[in-house]
Amino acid sequence: MSIQVETKDCTSISDAELAEMADLCAEREPRFDIGFLSKQREDWVLVTRATEGNKLRGYSFSTLERIGGTPSLLIGLGTVDRTAKADTVLRAMMGDKFRRALLAFPDEDVLVGTRLLQADGFKMLAGLADVVPGSGQKATGEERAWGRRLAKRFGADGRIDDRTFVITGDGNEAGGFDFVSPKGQPSEDHVAFFTSVSTADGGRLVTFGWAMAEDLAAGKLGGR
Repeated sequence: MSIQVETKDCTSISDAELAEMADLCAEREPRFDIGFLSKQREDWVLVTRATEGNKLRGYSFSTLERIGGTPSLLIGLGTVDRTAKADTVLRAMMGDKFRRALLAFPDEDVLVGTRLLQADGFKMLAGLADVVPGSGQKATGEERAWGRRLAKRFGADGRIDDRTFVITGDGNEAGGFDFVSPKGQPSEDHVAFFTSVSTADGGRLVTFGWAMAEDLAAGKLGGR
C-alpha cells in the first residue's frame, strides 16, 4: 500500500489526530505525548502527516519563514514509525515540504534546519548543499552564526555549542526529528556528532543545509 502525505495548518489538527500522533512513540523515546504535541500545534504553522491506508506512519511540524531575510524551512518536531517503510515515509514527507518551499520561495535557495535525536536523521538532509555539521569540516563563522540563530528559534538560546552544534538539554521536553532507518547503518562521522548529546535531558544536535533553487525547481529533493 502506498504512502499518502497531507500537509495542513496546525490550527486544523483535531484532538483525535493529536492522540494518534502521540501513540506513534508512546512506547519508546522520545515519547512525545499529547500535551507536548498540543503546545507544538501553537508554536508551528504547518503539520505534515504520512499515512498508509488508515494507519499513521509519520508526522512533523514545520514552518516556512524568513530569518533575517533568508528563506527558511524549519522543522520543529517530527517522528517516523519504525517500520520497514520508514525511509519511504521520510522521503515522502520531505518531498512534500520541498514542494511547498518551492511554492513559497520560487527561484531562491532555502535554508533547511532542524534538531536531530539520532544519526540516521541526517537522511532527511539528503541532497542538500553544505550540510552542517559536516564530516571532517570545521564550521565557518557564518555557519556557527546560523547554528546560534536556529537554536534561538528552537527555544534554546544560549544553550548551543556553536562549534559542535550540540544543544545542552535543560531537563524539559524538547522537540526534534526522531528517525531511525531500517536500512544500513549511519556513517561513523554522523554517529560521532552525537557523542555528547544527552537526548534524555532534552539535548539535541542542530543541523541544517541548503536546498538550492535549481534542485527545488527540478524536483530533485525528497520523494518527488
